[in-house]
Amino acid sequence: MIKRKKQKLGLLVLVLSLFILTALTGCDSSKKSSSSSSGDQGAISYYVQLNGNAGAIMKNYSNIGAYKQIEKETGVKVDFQHPPTDSDDMNQQFNLMMASGDLPDVIEWYWNTVPGGAEKYLKSGQIIKLNDYIKKYAPNLSKVLKEHPEWKKEISTDSGDIYGFPFLRGDPKLLTFFGPMIRKDWLDKLGLKVPTTIDEWHTVLKAFKTEDPNGNGKADEIPLLPDLNSNAFIGAFGITPGFYQENGTVKYGPMEPEFKDYLALMHQWYKEGLIDPNYVATDTKLRDANVTGNKLGAFISYAGSGIGYYTGLMKDKDPKFKLAGTPYPTLKKGETPIVSQEDNVYTGVAAVITSSNKHIKDTIKFLDYAYGDKGHMLMNFGIEGKSYDMDNGYPKYTKEITNNSKGLPMAQALAQYTRSSWNGPFVQDKRYIEQYMQDPEQKDAVNQWMKGKNAILMPPVTPTPDESTKLASILNDVNTYKDTMINKFIMGKEPLSHFDKYVKTMQGMGIDKAVKIEQAALDRYNKR
Repeated sequence: MIKRKKQKLGLLVLVLSLFILTALTGCDSSKKSSSSSSGDQGAISYYVQLNGNAGAIMKNYSNIGAYKQIEKETGVKVDFQHPPTDSDDMNQQFNLMMASGDLPDVIEWYWNTVPGGAEKYLKSGQIIKLNDYIKKYAPNLSKVLKEHPEWKKEISTDSGDIYGFPFLRGDPKLLTFFGPMIRKDWLDKLGLKVPTTIDEWHTVLKAFKTEDPNGNGKADEIPLLPDLNSNAFIGAFGITPGFYQENGTVKYGPMEPEFKDYLALMHQWYKEGLIDPNYVATDTKLRDANVTGNKLGAFISYAGSGIGYYTGLMKDKDPKFKLAGTPYPTLKKGETPIVSQEDNVYTGVAAVITSSNKHIKDTIKFLDYAYGDKGHMLMNFGIEGKSYDMDNGYPKYTKEITNNSKGLPMAQALAQYTRSSWNGPFVQDKRYIEQYMQDPEQKDAVNQWMKGKNAILMPPVTPTPDESTKLASILNDVNTYKDTMINKFIMGKEPLSHFDKYVKTMQGMGIDKAVKIEQAALDRYNKR
């Protein structure tokens, strides 16, 4: 009996000892979990949209050579998660994710497209303020921001908070990539020069319509396909198609008196048959058909997907085919364009750290690496010896990138190794674009498009959540009405004598309130 009691007592002591040991071990491992490297505790979850060029050749950013190397260098493992690529589904999923509170460790997003911006989620506590963390644990980004205080202003909220590791375009050459272009071979055939003024454009477009530059004996040329949302042509009148500012005062282009002059010009050109009569319905596919069918004389597009794309398509079909970028037109000869196309250094793309993140230091270690010397080379050029070689101090892309053995376009070949051809949390290098634009016509086009004062362009302002809601409500109605009326004015379905009535209608829809919201946002931005 006594022996049996002793056995039970011994068993009880053993069980209690195991329990205490397990509890102590559990506490110890829990403690390690919060401070050890992510390689010991699992990968950092990283939510980011899958770029189209990358998506064409891979399912996940973990396959990008730069990230493989950064994981080795930092010892931090990352699990990339990609939402659906359809924009509606993507935005819906983002909103649902933020509403649910079930957040990944990192979210990379276009924060300037989010109502209220990132500041909304800083205030709700879903993402964390990074100012102190960057000072303590991100020496590379700290150095970049110290060297470029104007960049720090762009990536901060109105309250001075830094919320993410940003995508930054590191050179003016990277800010301009879009503008008017024209068939240079048609100009040469007709003995005409590249137009720089509105009057010169009228002369050229009229010649395109009447002098058979495509040489097929038919009057089938389409002189110009306009882009009413770009600064081309409207900029000659000193305004833009949206909000702009003059000496700190916000204005809305489509309601300014100069806009009536611009509409008069477009109506006259439309009436003369100098503008594509089907411009409203012309999508990318139809434009492709008109360009490759040797019908379209001028349009507004990108250096890459415009000049580079069509030059490649027409290389064998028509060796004489040649596109040239033109300066943004002015009213007077020799003037510098008041406005052309110039993007902001910071476009709103940034990787934020959420409040769900249990390994913030490791996350910062991983993200900050891209802003250092080695990380900069990885994110812009990839792996030395594979995607680039150093040539007298210049990182030159290999033939595997510029003339891929599997026939991949350069953007897709680059995506195997880098994110330089789209965006991400790093500083983009101008030496990427110098090589990406392989045709001299592309480089010349960018130089032409850079000829603009651009002082009236709005900086990346951030309306508050409440302002964003009001702004979206106003502009939803205004834009629908405005776009309809613009096309009616241009096509002559509505006389320009009704312009004042059109402005009053927009005022009745609240456009003046929208201007005040933008003004308040600009004032706060200027005080950052």
